[in-house]
Amino acid sequence: MNFSRIYVIAKNVFREVMRDRILFLIGFYFFILAVAIYLLPQFAATTEDKMFFDFSLAMISLIGLIVAVFVGTGLVNKEIEKRTVLVLIAKPISRSEFITGKYLGLLAVLAVIITAMTVITLMFLQLNHIAYSWASVLIATFFIFLQLSLIAAVAITLGVFTSSLLATALTFAVYLMGNITQDLLKLGRLGNNPHIQNLTQTLYLILPDLSRLDVKNDAVYGLAALPNTAALISNAGYGLLYTAMLLAIAILIFSQREF
Repeated sequence: MNFSRIYVIAKNVFREVMRDRILFLIGFYFFILAVAIYLLPQFAATTEDKMFFDFSLAMISLIGLIVAVFVGTGLVNKEIEKRTVLVLIAKPISRSEFITGKYLGLLAVLAVIITAMTVITLMFLQLNHIAYSWASVLIATFFIFLQLSLIAAVAITLGVFTSSLLATALTFAVYLMGNITQDLLKLGRLGNNPHIQNLTQTLYLILPDLSRLDVKNDAVYGLAALPNTAALISNAGYGLLYTAMLLAIAILIFSQREF
């Protein structure tokens, strides 16, 4: 791989996405938090601080998910539908460089958006004298980034061989199912039907276990509630390995396509 060519593709993706009013989402996030900090005390007189913190992290995850899915599914598919991919692959750019550059450009966008929203969250927490742990916030947002990085890889992989609409629907389905795979596995074990047990076991093995990358609720209650360091490293490694596998699949499929 030529890293200079990957960098050029990633930079172009970053500029294009940022130009498409993505930054307005940051303004929307600020507005939502401003409304939440005013309304939550009226519904929860004693737990509004933890509710606000939890709500902030949930909104970071939701907004990041929207960007990862809608942008990710269109990154490659848009080039295919507009036939501009013919021009790109005619240049001295390998298909693996093309996919990797697109993915890294999307990661840069997610990193900027998550960082900006994290800074806004810390500002609200500080100004409203809400107790929080810096380490908890950083760990929670880092794992949000890891989870969204995996979802972005899912979106790009599906966008390589399906339409943007179908890829979007399937990516959201993977996200929803990925958050309940452990529950599905436990549910299958409760029953006596071997077919259901096999089905839930298969789903658990195939779908990403996104609950391993979700520490938002734990972070709200501070470092003591978070998994230990070994578990955090193991879960992060799982997310990175699964993401790398998805990108390898995306590159393989894209390499086999005829244009």
